[in-house]
Amino acid sequence: MKLVKKGAEADIYLTSWNGHDSILKIRKKKDYRVDLLDTRIRTLRTMREAKMISETKSFGITTPLVYFVDEKKCEIYLQFVPGKLVKDLSAKQIVTICKDMGKIVGILHKNGVMHGDLTTSNFILSRQGLVILDFGLSQKTDQIDDHAIDLRLFKEVLNSAHAQIVDKSWASFILGYRKILGSLLTDKVLNQVLVIEKRGRYANVI
Repeated sequence: MKLVKKGAEADIYLTSWNGHDSILKIRKKKDYRVDLLDTRIRTLRTMREAKMISETKSFGITTPLVYFVDEKKCEIYLQFVPGKLVKDLSAKQIVTICKDMGKIVGILHKNGVMHGDLTTSNFILSRQGLVILDFGLSQKTDQIDDHAIDLRLFKEVLNSAHAQIVDKSWASFILGYRKILGSLLTDKVLNQVLVIEKRGRYANVI
């Protein structure tokens, strides 16, 4: 078992499951929380993530297969998807693929799902096409503000990790997003993104 990523909420390992390469996600115990509460939170989040990954497939979106969920240990065994993370693609490829990412996020939002952690590290380009990863912070919601938070986070990621192509990538993303949700709903979400940005600027001044 090889540690791939050490996160704030969970550690990610490369391992195997019944002869298949697998990703093992282990939600870590938080010492600052009361034991019963900590166990409940980790268990609920683990079960919710597995459910959201499976539900998202019904929308026609490609996600890793869920092999096994261990509620007691707060662990999920997921299909290992070979490919290249979008963040590691060339600038030209990222700009182009952002349109497809926008379509995927549009489908999620259309079906009342907020991903919660939209980054170029959570999309992988595989032989089967674009795969979206990590639903650990996802939730069911039809609220425009929640969908705007998703977009705002992605915009911030582009700005910090892909500053040289942020404008082109964002425009490409919104083009794909608009194709799924239509102009009226897309404009509502984008207007809310502006509201959130203003909140942030105001908070910084205060």
